[in-house]
Parts: sequence; C-alpha cells; structure tokens
Amino acid sequence: MITLRFAGAWAPIIALASLLAAHQAQAAPATAYVVLGENGARIARAVTSAAECPSLVVDGRGLAMTLRAPAGTEPQRPTRSNPSQSKPSMFDASVCEAALPPTAHTASIGGQALPLPPAVIRRIVVIGDTGCRIKLADKAFQACNDPKAYPFAQVAAAAAKWKPDLVIHVGDYLYRENPCPDGMAGCAGSVWGYGLDAWRADFLEPAAPLLRAAPWAAVRGNHESCARAGQGWWRLLDARPLVVGRDCNHAADDSVGDYSDPFAIPLGKGSQLIVWDSSNAPNGPMAPQDPRFARYRDTAAKIAALAARAPHNLLADHHPMLALSASEGKSDLPRFNGGNPGLQAAFRSADANLFPASIDLLLSGHVHVWEAVGFASGYPVQIVAGFSGTQEDIVPLPAKAPDKPDIAPGAVVTALSSWVDGFGFMTLARTGPAAWTAEVHDLKGVVVAACKIDGRTLRCDKGQVHHP
Repeated sequence: MITLRFAGAWAPIIALASLLAAHQAQAAPATAYVVLGENGARIARAVTSAAECPSLVVDGRGLAMTLRAPAGTEPQRPTRSNPSQSKPSMFDASVCEAALPPTAHTASIGGQALPLPPAVIRRIVVIGDTGCRIKLADKAFQACNDPKAYPFAQVAAAAAKWKPDLVIHVGDYLYRENPCPDGMAGCAGSVWGYGLDAWRADFLEPAAPLLRAAPWAAVRGNHESCARAGQGWWRLLDARPLVVGRDCNHAADDSVGDYSDPFAIPLGKGSQLIVWDSSNAPNGPMAPQDPRFARYRDTAAKIAALAARAPHNLLADHHPMLALSASEGKSDLPRFNGGNPGLQAAFRSADANLFPASIDLLLSGHVHVWEAVGFASGYPVQIVAGFSGTQEDIVPLPAKAPDKPDIAPGAVVTALSSWVDGFGFMTLARTGPAAWTAEVHDLKGVVVAACKIDGRTLRCDKGQVHHP
C-alpha cells in the first residue's frame, strides 16, 4: 500500500472532493415542477433547502435559476383565525425559478426531468379542493392521518397514470389552518398553519407524482387569499413575478395581493385556457360600492379582451358562477342554491351576456362535489371539480335540475350530472376544435361518469353517480 504524504499529491484529491461536495449541495433533493403563465410561458420552479439554487439543464445546456423567495419566517399577520389559533409562517426552504425557452425540448433540475407541454394540448386532468380540512371555527377535523379519509395522494397518483398534457387545479390547496384538537386521533400530530410544512403536507408531497407528470395551470382559491395561505401561494404557485407588496406578508397590502389580472394559455388548434383569480370573491351578493365589485368588473373586461384572441375558450377560476349547490333545509328536503350573485352582478356590469360567446366551458371548484351543468339559454357549460381530497359535501344534488334552478337570470338547464360524497379527478380529452370528452374518475382511476362537450352543448351519460 502506498500513501502519498506530500501536499502536492493531495491537491487533485482535495479539489475533487470539494467539487463533489459542491455538486451534492447543489443537487440536494428539491421539489421541481413547471407552472404555465401568461401566453403559455413555461416557468420552472424548485423548492430547495440547499444554500444555492439547483442546476437547471435545458437541451443539454445549463441555465441559471434565480431566487424567487428566500427561506425565512414571516411575522404573524391577521388571518381568518383567532390570533391564538394562528402563528407566523415559516418557510424553511427557498423557491427558485427560471423561464424556460419556448423552443426547449427537454429540461431537468438536479437530474429530475421536467414535464413540458406539447404544442397542442389534448389531454387535461382537472382537480380541485385538495387539502385536508382542519378548521376550529367550523369544527371540521378531517382525518388527515387516514388515507381513506384524506386520499389526495392516491388521487394524484391515479391522475398521473393517465398521462396528461396539462393539469388544471381549480384552487384551495391548503386547509390545515389550525391545530388538531387534543383527543382527535384522525389528525393528531398534523402540521398546521400557513408555512411550508403545511404546504408540504397538504400539497407538495401528495401531489408529487402529478407535478412530475405534466405542467400545471394553477388557479387561486379562497383558501389562498392573503388572510389565509396567500404567502405560500405567491411563493410557490402564482405564475407572475413575486414582488414586495403582492406577497401577502402585510395586511396593509392585501388590496394589492388579493387580486391578479387574468391570463391566457394557448391550447393549440384555436383554443385557449383563461385563468382568473376570484380568491377574494364573496359567496353571496356584492354591492356596487364594494371595492371588490370594481375589481371584478375590470377582470371581466380583461377576460373579454383575452377571449377575443381565440374562437374557443375554457375559463378557469375557483368560484362557480353557474352551478347548483345543496345544503340541508329546515325540512327533510335539501335546499338548492345557484350561481354566485356577487360575481354575476360585477360581470354583467361589463357584459350584459355575462360571458363572451367564445367562452364555451367554465371550470371551477369551491363546492366539494363534481358537477356538470349545461344550458339552452346562451350560457357556457359549467363544471365543478372540487372533489379531490378535501372533506366532501354530502347533501346530494338532484338527478334532474329544479324547474326554477335560480342559477342565473334566464338560465334554462338542459343537462345536469353530479357525484356527491366521492373523491376523484376529472379528465378532458379533446375530440375536436371545441369538443371534449369529460370523464370522472374515482380515486383508483376507474371511470364512473362521462360527458360529451361540444362548444356550449353538454350531454352526460347519467344524472347522478352512485358509486361506493
């Protein structure tokens, strides 16, 4: 055995060791994914605990990532919860990003391949309302420790196997707002609050296979408003640059941080997806003097301008404007509620028809069911896909729409299909310029219902899904 004892002989070995150590630090495990932004911009993101942003390789060449948000703890701010049931938001990892060239064919971060969209989007997965609900004010304590009671990881894995070109999440990613009460075994030990630990548990970890499978169009839900998980929303998922004052760190800036302009993602073949932010919208009426009214009227005008760019449009937000919801009435009969009167009033102040004629399909969440509604009265098809993990609504919707559905003025419902109290995901497979086959999958990926969408025409194979 020969031992080298002079410094010069050790130099190459020391240099190699240092290089390997630097590479290991840079290649520390990172959560990597792609979000789509304005005009279909492809944005690579990485959540990393390494000291520096990880390496990004595009078509065999290195591309620098920039720091979007450093690790750190934000001071406690007012939230929807009592101060004693809230806490400062700690983000123990940094978020890095880079705009991917539109000509990129391959991309990877730390050896992990990033999914890039094809020129024509033909296969879309739609999910929504995916977090595990722990909310003291509502006395809602979902059993986050039980994969049967909180099956989002299973839903995401099954959806990834479908091999989508695009994932649309219609909002509400984080629900672990408060600590699990003592004695509640189903959520005992669960992380809580709005920091990165809660984002990991509710989204980044269970969604991992679906983040690897396809790029995402992320819609902001009311649970990502500034008074809730807005800080994490801006760090992790919003497609726009993160700037001071729009980060939800200070309540004084919420009038800026709670709103975003809509943007369009081309889907190819004369179709596009328009994403808009309704996170701060009320569920009920909204007076014209309400500051939100002017905001959403402006949003409606901007949506119309975007919709004029393509003959066929899908419009995605969190709050359904043309859907039915059900709740327990005073008698044994359920009470049905329709539409969103506040948003409808704001949009009608910009367009008496509510939506431009080129908008065929509305995709939303918020109501914890799957539902599809078609009209004979000049309205787009409305689909609700808030059934992918959060504690479900259990009051069934009718197999046939009520004679007076009270969804919107003049609304005549011609098709209604729903699945209540079941977890899963929806897929959209393109069959024509404005034609899609929508299939509803349970958490194992089994198809339990199907609909045909052609422009603003909806035909479904069943009115109600009865599936264990």
